[in-house]
Amino acid sequence: QVQLVETGGGLVQGGGALRLSCVVSGYTGSAEWMGWFRQASGKEREFVAAIGWSSGETHYRYSVKGRFTVSRDNAKKTVYLQMNSLKPEDTAVYFCATGPTVLDVTQQRYYNYWGQGTQVTVSS
Repeated sequence: QVQLVETGGGLVQGGGALRLSCVVSGYTGSAEWMGWFRQASGKEREFVAAIGWSSGETHYRYSVKGRFTVSRDNAKKTVYLQMNSLKPEDTAVYFCATGPTVLDVTQQRYYNYWGQGTQVTVSS
């Protein structure tokens, strides 16, 4: 049974930082990409960042470039999202996701497995 568990969310003031973690277990197939998405209240889920498990290649949503950094620890099967200079508009539930065939890292339909999400709230 594949499980993705996100941790690290919380309440932070604007300008602050948080680091999210996503631990993957039970995944026996090949997975090229791990993605981070977020969903604000009343809005659709949107792409935030992605990292290649083997390559380390990264992709970011334009609005988080220079503030967020995605990284991974293959031995621990863990992916991180370091979020700095947080803004109120970053407030959302953050999800990690993976899958065997991710043709476009920005499109959630290519991700088969999802975590339960962790709430990030940034106060102004």
